Amino acid sequence: MQHSTQSLALGAGCFWCSESVYLQVRGMQTVESGYCNGQLPDPTYDDVCTGTSGHNEVIRLEFDTSVISVREVLEIFFLIHDPTSLNRQGHDVGTQYRSGIYCTTAEQLEVARSLVAEVNASGVYPNPIVTEVQMLNNYARAEDYHQNFFARNPTQGYCVAVAAPKVAKFRKTFARLAKP
Repeated sequence: MQHSTQSLALGAGCFWCSESVYLQVRGMQTVESGYCNGQLPDPTYDDVCTGTSGHNEVIRLEFDTSVISVREVLEIFFLIHDPTSLNRQGHDVGTQYRSGIYCTTAEQLEVARSLVAEVNASGVYPNPIVTEVQMLNNYARAEDYHQNFFARNPTQGYCVAVAAPKVAKFRKTFARLAKP
């Protein structure tokens, strides 16, 4: 298979949790916390937390498609959060925590829409998926203290209670895609 790097962003609630999982995934070249698809240029965490900027907390991924496919990236995404919960993941509430797939190519859009339809039809969730599937725009990298948060703060309460179980669930379900 030919080496190819692709990029997309995923919103699955607090970016600390999804970042902690995707840093464990084989083929990931970059996993970066940030904000996207809002109105303000260069938003800050405080701007995004107001819920009025329109941005979503996301992780931007760059990955090697000879190691992991777009579909596999998205299958992990559906495992680690509740895609049926509108503007909420656990105790994190607001539009900045919405479920979203933000694509950089038309092919990714097609894969994402197809997978959303497939998961909806499967009945695995009792409620319909509310994940928005859009092209990535107005992306801004989050502040440095948000990057690699779980790795730097593994005993912080939120990391222990929320992020660590997501990492464990990923490693159990997708062992073949987990870094050693």
